[in-house]
Amino acid sequence: MTTTTDHGLAGHSPRLSEGLPETSPNRRRFSWNFAIRIVLLLIAATLTLGPVLWTLSTSLRSPSESFKLPPSFFPWNPDFTSYGEVFQQLNIFLLVLNSALVTGLIAVGQMVTAAMAGYAFAHLKFRGRGALFSIVLATMMVPVQVTIVPVFMLIRGMGLSDTLLALILPAIPTAFGTFLMRQYFMGLPAELAEAAAIDGASPWRTFRSVYAPLAMPGMAIVGILAFNFHWNEFFRPLILTISEQNFTLPLGLVSLQGNLGTGSISVVLAGVVLSMIPALVVFMFGQRALQDGLTAGTGK
Repeated sequence: MTTTTDHGLAGHSPRLSEGLPETSPNRRRFSWNFAIRIVLLLIAATLTLGPVLWTLSTSLRSPSESFKLPPSFFPWNPDFTSYGEVFQQLNIFLLVLNSALVTGLIAVGQMVTAAMAGYAFAHLKFRGRGALFSIVLATMMVPVQVTIVPVFMLIRGMGLSDTLLALILPAIPTAFGTFLMRQYFMGLPAELAEAAAIDGASPWRTFRSVYAPLAMPGMAIVGILAFNFHWNEFFRPLILTISEQNFTLPLGLVSLQGNLGTGSISVVLAGVVLSMIPALVVFMFGQRALQDGLTAGTGK
């Protein structure tokens, strides 16, 4: 016959805290660090996305409500008439086509030239390589406002004034892209070039067939950054173009400033929203390549 005893139930009943994992000081510190990071990320996201969301919200208000005080953040009754006004006041398709042509060719040109220059500075040995690379880095410190007059005179001497080529050709050489690609190629093993040389490959064949395919993530970074920078560029197109058929999108948006005098800021912001769409599309499709390029060599 089996006898059941109640040892441990009477007089020795376990406390509710027993059996549960104790919270160590390191775990509490981790929780506080995690909470602080979340708060900082929320603040950064609000500061970054807040102006963008306000621009989108205001563009969806009617012109009569665009200056309403206090402003409402959410457009409860979205009004798309401001977008129609933008298409009536601007030749938006021509402006987008000019901007896409200029920024696309600049991005491709910078990818090619930066890769070639970066490979030369990283793996080719020639006299004056260090001094020449120092000069390239020094040009990054010179603002575009300093060089715009010589560039303008050079473009006029070439007979390219008031053309899209005047915007494309001077922007293709890139000191930052050369620096970035040099660092990228230096992370690739030099034994690849030695093996290619043993097989009889020339330096150009080694670059084109061996190193360039491996450097595609770095070239994607150069292209995406170049596209986003020159898509919003205003100063050089303002100086180098005169005819409206050669205007890029930022220059065309300036003509919408007249709507501010009539109390219709929503039309101006509708044009701003339309100008952001192509850059956002490029970033969305290039985000993976950008992430791969930035984390290449870090082991992540």
